[in-house]
Order: sequence, then structure tokens, then C-alpha cells
Amino acid sequence: MQLAVFRYILGRKLRKADKFPLVLMLEPLFACNLECAGCGKIQYPPDILKKRMTPQECWQAAEECGAPVVSIAGGEPLVHPQIDVIVQGLIERGKYVFLCTNAILLEKNLHSFEPSSHLILSVHLDGSEPVHDRIVCRPGAFQTAVAAIRAAKARGFRVMTNSTIFQGQDPATFRNFCDELAALGTDGIMIAPGFAYGKAKQQELFLQREQTKAWFRQALKDWRIKGWDFNHSPFYLDFLEGKRDYECTPWGLPLRNVLGWQKPCYLFEEGGYAKTYQELLDTTVWDRYGRASGHPACADCMSHVGFEPSSVLDAFSSPRRFLELVREFVALGTTRKTRAAAAAPGRRPLP
Repeated sequence: MQLAVFRYILGRKLRKADKFPLVLMLEPLFACNLECAGCGKIQYPPDILKKRMTPQECWQAAEECGAPVVSIAGGEPLVHPQIDVIVQGLIERGKYVFLCTNAILLEKNLHSFEPSSHLILSVHLDGSEPVHDRIVCRPGAFQTAVAAIRAAKARGFRVMTNSTIFQGQDPATFRNFCDELAALGTDGIMIAPGFAYGKAKQQELFLQREQTKAWFRQALKDWRIKGWDFNHSPFYLDFLEGKRDYECTPWGLPLRNVLGWQKPCYLFEEGGYAKTYQELLDTTVWDRYGRASGHPACADCMSHVGFEPSSVLDAFSSPRRFLELVREFVALGTTRKTRAAAAAPGRRPLP
């Protein structure tokens, strides 16, 4: 996957493309079987929550967009009656697919999918058991997700976790959580501060920008030495800690959902919807958004959907930057191999 993304970005750079997507964010439905405290997706009226994208619409969006990676979110994708058909069709089209799920329905639906190097199950886990169950507003959700991860790994699936950070989460506890995920045998960790969705029912959950930096400086301290396998550019993790500064790249992870191509970005829908990806690019006034624009919705945002693309494009901005990133990945790979060898005789499992 990393090689495919590298080739894709290099090709776009050689063609001097101005704007191009890295990942297609695909939401084939808004309906969900959880009502998480920080979610801004489930407050739509019933007629919208009943909408479903067809497999053909999903495949067309992927082909139209052209990004090598498709992240299927929602809502809860496993609620969609044709999610297995959607996933298989994307894989047949050469896409790398992240199937994002809260894992409530995952274990009993594993038979609908085949393990593949092009399929990653991305399980929503916001932290240790009490933290996660509090954020998703359902006791027992953590244990259900862990059981599903174990079952998926036993069947040969690649499994990553996806954590959103909110107010009140303890950095030290999250560090222990990362160790537990490594012991569980997960294939990567995704992490980002929560975006302050206007429709979220608990607005007090969201971190402000300086709070985000302070939290991640504590949580990510010596993460390279620990060998935690984050599915992020190291440059983005540096950004979260305040070691690098980026402006948002809102077109880097475009969103196609049941209403169309969302403007201006994955996180909020101020600009309405475009009918095509090209219309999204051509009609969105991009300089109205991002921290430098002064837009209030962008002031505290440090989400991966806007800033991971910025960090990746930074790595391709010069030979020096690119070599810096390569050295990072080589060093991280060596650290992880060393730690894996040392931990092989007996790993501490999750409770």
C-alpha cells in the first residue's frame, strides 16, 4: 500500500498536478448502531438516515476520484446490506480499502469478507475500556471490539485501530493502551484529535489547539523508541506535538456520501454538495478554509483528514525532506523488528 501511494503521489507530482486526492473518504450511509458523544453524523432526520449509496455509486466515486486508497466510514458500514459487495468491487478495481467499524457487528460478519492485502479492518477504539465505553455511550463495547479483533486476526485479516482524542482522556493511560494494542497483535494505530462537530451532543468534549499539542506531547513522548506502529506519516505526529506547523489540505481526503461530494471537506458541510469530484474541486473556494483563513470552524482543527495530506506533501516538497522521511521509516522498521523479537516469547494480552 505504501508503495502504491508513493507511486501515485510521484506520478501526480511529475504531472505538476495542483490538487489531487490521497484517500477517498466514502460514507455509503449515515445510519449507525451507536450514538457516540462526539459524533456529528447521526443527527440527520430519519429520511436521510435511511439513504444508502448503491455499490455502483461507490465504485463510480472511487474511479472518478482516482485516489489509491478508499476509507469506508459512516455511520456504521456493516449496517449497509451490500457492504461486502462494495468492498469486493473496490478491491477488484485495485483500491486499498480501510473498512471502518465500531466492531459491534464485525465478528458475526467476518464470513462476508476475504482476507486480502488490499483490505484493512479499521476498528474504532478510543482508548482503554472505561474511556472507550464512555465515549461511545455503551457499556461492553470495548470488550466486543477486542473479541472481534482477535477473531479477525485469527482468520488472517489485517486489523488497525482508530482512536479519537477528547477532553478528559489521560495521556499516560493512552500510552498503556498503545502497549496493549501491540500485545494484541494489531497492524497499526490511527489517532487524531476530535473535530468539534456542530451537531455533536457533548460540545465540551473537544480540545482546543494548544490543548491538543500539550496532550500529544505527553502521549507520544518517545513513541519512536517504544516502536508503536502508527499508520501515519511521522511528520503528522510531529505536527500533533507542535514540532511542525502545517496549513490544512482540505482537498486531500475528499468525502463522497449519500448526499454527494461534501464541500469543503470531510469534517463539515458549509459549502453544500457537488455532483462530481471535478465540480467539488472547481467550485469550492478553498482559501475560505483552513486556520490561516480565520474561519472559526478551522481554528482548533488538527485532524488527520486535513493535515495528514499536508505532512505527506511536505515530504515530497524537496529531496531533503523525502530523505528525512525515508530515514524515519527505516529507523522505525528496525525498532519494531527488535521489539517484536524481544517480545515474541510471551506477550501481555489485553484483559
